[in-house]
Formats: sequence, C-alpha cells, structure tokens
Amino acid sequence: MTRRLAGLRRQVGQVMIVGFDGAGFEGELQSTLRDFSPGGVIYFARNLTGIRQTWDMLAATHRHSATPPFLCVDLEGGTVDRLKNMLAPAPSVFEVTASRRHALYRRHGEIIGRECRALGFNVDFAPVLDLGLPASAKVLTTRTIPNDTAETIVYAREFLKGLSAVKVLGCGKHFPGLGTADLDSHHALPVVNKTWKTLWSEDLMPYRSIHRQLPFIMVAHAAYPDVTRDSTPASLSRKWITTILRNKIGYRGLIVADDLEMGGAQAAGSVGEIAVETMAAGSDIFLMCHNQKLVAESYESVLREAARSSKFAEKIAFAANRVLAFKKRRPILKAFPALPSAARIKALQKEIRDFNQQVAAGTNLSPSAKAASSTARP
Repeated sequence: MTRRLAGLRRQVGQVMIVGFDGAGFEGELQSTLRDFSPGGVIYFARNLTGIRQTWDMLAATHRHSATPPFLCVDLEGGTVDRLKNMLAPAPSVFEVTASRRHALYRRHGEIIGRECRALGFNVDFAPVLDLGLPASAKVLTTRTIPNDTAETIVYAREFLKGLSAVKVLGCGKHFPGLGTADLDSHHALPVVNKTWKTLWSEDLMPYRSIHRQLPFIMVAHAAYPDVTRDSTPASLSRKWITTILRNKIGYRGLIVADDLEMGGAQAAGSVGEIAVETMAAGSDIFLMCHNQKLVAESYESVLREAARSSKFAEKIAFAANRVLAFKKRRPILKAFPALPSAARIKALQKEIRDFNQQVAAGTNLSPSAKAASSTARP
C-alpha cells in the first residue's frame, strides 16, 4: 500500500503545473518542488525581477525537479508580455498580423522564443487561437486577429514554426474558443451561445487545421450549452476534452486545463473538486497558478480520489505516463541553457526593437490602436 501511494504521489505531481509567490527559488517554490514534485512551473511578472535572478531561479528549478520540468511563461507580445521590463516590449498579435506579411508572423515566434530560451523557459503558452470577434473585443483586446479565421490559422502555424526553430514549445489556447465570450474567465464563467455547427466551422477550425503542430492545447473555462446541454465549463467536460478534442479532432499532444484558480472554473465547485473533474474528463495536466494552499488542496484531492477509485487511478497513471513519454521525446527539456552574456542580452534587446520597427513599417495602424496594443493588462 505504501509503495502504491508513493507511486500515486509521483503521478499526481506530473499532472500539475504550478505557480507561486515570490521572486526566488528558496521558500514557496523550493517547498512546492519538494512536497509535490510537479511536472512543471509557470512564472509570472511577479516572480521575475531581473535577467540573472530569473535565470538563477529557473536553473534551480531545473536542478531540483524530479523529471525535466516544463518551465512555462505566458509570452504573446503586446498586453501579455512577462519579460518586457527586463528585455524590451514585443509587439502584439494584432500589430504583427495587421502587416499581412507572413514572414513577420514566423519572426514573431522566433523573437519571442529567443526571449524565452535566453532565460531558461522551454514552454510558451502561445499562440492564442481565439477569433477576434466583437463580443470578446474588450476582453481579448489586441491578443487576436479581427474576425479572420484563415489568417488566425496562418499566423499560428508560422508563430509555432518560429518557436520550434529556437527550441521552445508552444500551446494553442483557449480551446474551444473565446471569440464570442463577453466575460473574462479570470473572474466569471463566460457562456458561449453558439451552435455546434457554427463552432465546428469557425472557432474550432484553427484546432482542426494545425492540431498536429501544437505540443499543448489549453482548454478554457467557458460554457457551451448548445454542445454540452448544461453550464459545465469546457475545462471540466469529457465531451469537449475526450469526445471532441481527442477523438473527433484527433489531437495527440498534451491537454492542459487553464488555471483552476480562475473564477470561471471555481464557478463549478471547489478547487479540489474541479481538479478531480478535469482529470476525469481527460485532461493530462491542470494549472494552479498562485495560491499554495489551493495547490496543496488540488493535489491532495486528486491523490485521495486516485487512492479511492481504481478507475480514476488508471486515468491519472495514463495522463502521467503520457506526460513522461512527451518529456522523453523532447531532449530540449533536459538541457538548460547557459547564462546569457551581457552582449547577448544587448543583441536580443536590439533584435526586439528592430522587429518592432519592421512591424510598424509594415502596418497602417492608427496611433490609438498602437497605444492600445502596448497597454498592459492588470
């Protein structure tokens, strides 16, 4: 029994990517790695104060992880840019795609990938595949391409090629699509009242087209009642995760449930309950991005359910083994980059600034649109 429980603990850890408070390895991050052995860590601006500090912290995370860890960041450019204060602001998706120059799309991925790789990140939770529709304009702002499914697909494909060229893994988000969501799922549960036929031909088209190029797909906390016949978030829905994404679309990469601390998820239950529910629905990994008490609660809840139910334990073992097999196939996760020299950082900063100029030269954005693109989201 003790050996079985130890095995379950290792497996539950692998299906979690966690965040923390603080800006150093010692403290919360160190204790989290020791207590839960998570499959990965996600870092936010609150954790990142400088180039050497960031590299040191990620290097320590890599050294002290039981398996090669996913070292994750949200870096899209524009309003979602965790590294802009230590390097230079990267342009938004809206700005880059306004040029309609596909070479710049791939270059966007390369530039952002170089930023990630220089500091030690190996996973970037980008690109956004949500459609830029009027309903979500105030929520998604410049993170999407205005009402153009075909160009969203082209951009995402090229951006992923750019990331891959510099050995960074990308993630399509937010499945099945937040383009018609008028609420921010960080705070509430959006309800998307779209028919299955429309979702399949519009919002799901990017996933249908490039799912083979996506190492990760992140599932949204939004309800689609025409599909599920209830208010279950997609992130907790077996129909969305297993029946549609895995079986109908044929996705074979890693499925990640968005941060379970978000209001859109917690509308469905406690953190412990929804952690169990997303794994039962077919997720491979779930995010817990901030509160260490909630990280522990989700871990213990999944562990208890796996100890209680052999059927659920099989799901956890399957997901953990999928994660471990994924890691084994990607040697970039095993190698941690050397500390970048001052000259390399200076060159990278110039590269970002030059790219911004290239993008600006290739677009006809109004001054107000450019200002909105660079305004940081809280």
